[in-house]
Amino acid sequence: MTLPEVLLWRELRKRPDGLKFRHQHRAGRYFLDFYCYEVALAVEVDGEIHGRGDQPERNAVRDAWLRLQNVRVLRINASDVLRNMEGVVRYIVATARG
Repeated sequence: MTLPEVLLWRELRKRPDGLKFRHQHRAGRYFLDFYCYEVALAVEVDGEIHGRGDQPERNAVRDAWLRLQNVRVLRINASDVLRNMEGVVRYIVATARG
């Protein structure tokens, strides 16, 4: 795991707003950074590598497949995790509950 993933996992393990997240959850041929089964929400932490080469296209294909499985995908910038953990967790909870 990257540092932002480690730090976010530490917070998500506390079950914010009663939401239970899994780490490295398998979905088809993919592994999701974090997944909340209760609300079918995948949370992906994107570092700078996610904007390089063919990664944006690969992410789009993956996200489209997940949507077909009725899974919402929430992409969080790794730098946001490092700068504003509290805000990121609030955003995840609001998205899960919204």
